[in-house]
Amino acid sequence: EVDILGKAARQAGAYLAIGVIERDGDYSGGTVYCTLLYFDPDGNLMGKHRKLKPTGSERLIWGEGDGSTMPVFSTPVGNIGGLICWENYMPLARMAMYGKGVQIYLAPTADPRETWQATMRHIACEGRCFVLGCNQFVTKDMYPSDLETFEELTSQPDIMCPGGSVIVSPFGEVMAGPLYGEEGILYADLDLSEIAKAKIDFDVVGHYARPDIFQLHVNTAPLLPITYESK
Repeated sequence: EVDILGKAARQAGAYLAIGVIERDGDYSGGTVYCTLLYFDPDGNLMGKHRKLKPTGSERLIWGEGDGSTMPVFSTPVGNIGGLICWENYMPLARMAMYGKGVQIYLAPTADPRETWQATMRHIACEGRCFVLGCNQFVTKDMYPSDLETFEELTSQPDIMCPGGSVIVSPFGEVMAGPLYGEEGILYADLDLSEIAKAKIDFDVVGHYARPDIFQLHVNTAPLLPITYESK
């Protein structure tokens, strides 16, 4: 599946970030993660971010990521990074991204509510970065009819998730979207010089910080379940 996604990025000649359900291949193979994969325009897998804290009932399914998968990638189009869904409500996780110099902040979600739009604008304004928030548009007829729980969908509305993808400027202004009620692609020209302008009066990890009072420690080491040592 990863090769297929890489091929799509290569054919489009674009950077691709996409959410997947990742099965752990390093240890037991029995743990799955909510993961954001990053590909470059040549189709190479640049890296990944595993969701740090699954939300609610997600904890019955997904494992927890660690600080080793919180990348911000330096690319010709800007520094790209992001958090998944309600991780974006974690102030310290956001600060970690700002501290790495994120310029194009990705925020995939399953939350279509108006409150999420306010969150996207807040993050853009707080981090002085461009925010690309994406959400799926899903209708009931998109589910396969042989799905084991298909009958349970009969009581659900025809539109299961209405979308809400949006692009926001470093000043918190909506540049495109929010897109509700249909499939589509949002476009915007991102002028990175706007970030420097936005940080003149507010830089949360620069001149507007107070490290003499507040400090954030981020553990970026992989949290290994087993450590082998030979003496």
